[in-house]
Amino acid sequence: MRIQRIAGFLCVLTLFTVSAPAAAQLHVGQRDTFEDGTTQNWATALLGVLNPVPPLNISTGGPGGVDDNYLLLRAIGGSGAGSRLTVINFGGQWAGDYLSLGITAIMFDAINLGSTPLSLRLLFENPSITSPPTLAAASLNPFLLPVGSGWTTVVLPLFGPGGLGMLTEGSLSALLTRTTAIRLFNSPDFSDTGPPVVAQLGVDNITASVPEPSTVVFVGSGLVVLLGMRRRALSARRRRL
Repeated sequence: MRIQRIAGFLCVLTLFTVSAPAAAQLHVGQRDTFEDGTTQNWATALLGVLNPVPPLNISTGGPGGVDDNYLLLRAIGGSGAGSRLTVINFGGQWAGDYLSLGITAIMFDAINLGSTPLSLRLLFENPSITSPPTLAAASLNPFLLPVGSGWTTVVLPLFGPGGLGMLTEGSLSALLTRTTAIRLFNSPDFSDTGPPVVAQLGVDNITASVPEPSTVVFVGSGLVVLLGMRRRALSARRRRL
């Protein structure tokens, strides 16, 4: 798994070298609609080799119908670049402190346009331009998207039994306070990568979700614990100073 994480870092480094994203700031309600005609910093690369089937901005046919743009992800199976269904956003609008902002889930609309059922997961990491990630976590439970699904609202929580699980040593709270890259990928198994697959996935309206005021009490034991851990760590640091 360490080799896979290093490969993932090289993928990130290639992305930054080829097309560095514009500076942005994670915020509550962050939403990628792809209406600007771009992929909004979502990209793919592998070990310096560009993906032969990179993400595409499709100008019509999203969940809103005619003239609703969406992001098309593709995978061609086999081995090498383009073999897996995955897309990453590094150093852009999805980098930041999820814990302080109270973000509890990532929501998006998705459609399975291929002939293979998909198991969608999130991966959170903290790589920098000069170093591979030291912390990584992935969705413990995937969202199962069948063939011919039609546009479906997907919710992938960050906390709780179906939330993120650590793939490395270290704490989830530490990772979520300084996330620099998130990835959406297909994998039936809990891991930091998925298997080769021939697939097509449409994605739209990727949104940073926070609990509604009326339900916040039910969402939060995991978030409350993580916030408490962070406050205690900060207090201990101040006492040492």
